[in-house]
Amino acid sequence: MTRIDFYILADVDEAARRRFCCRLAHRAATAGKRVHIRADDAAAADLDELLWEYPPDRFLPHARVADASEKEPVTVGNVEEEPPHDDVLINLATDIPGSFGRFERVSEVVLASARGPGRDKYRRYREGGYPLFHHELDDWE
Repeated sequence: MTRIDFYILADVDEAARRRFCCRLAHRAATAGKRVHIRADDAAAADLDELLWEYPPDRFLPHARVADASEKEPVTVGNVEEEPPHDDVLINLATDIPGSFGRFERVSEVVLASARGPGRDKYRRYREGGYPLFHHELDDWE
């Protein structure tokens, strides 16, 4: 069954949320997992750029879903694009994809200042009987 992790960031801006997403993707890819980052259109384009720069001392091969091959450990896509693997999904989109149950793990990254949508997602996952894990992060950078 899919494991769902909620990461609650004390930070208050979307840029911090995206940086944490890059860090989480790097960690999972380093552990040998393939990662798909799902975001709304503008955020997906920003993440594609940010993955080239953050963290500054590391390089994480990645591609947009439309351009991906089997070589990239990380793919970035918008809400309509489906990745070619089912290891890890980092969901930054406002909704939960219908196909989330195919992944081994799903990560939801939530800003503490905007918990409302995160609570709705948490409730939906809980109602589905999925194992939920909660991580409060104050100083992660």
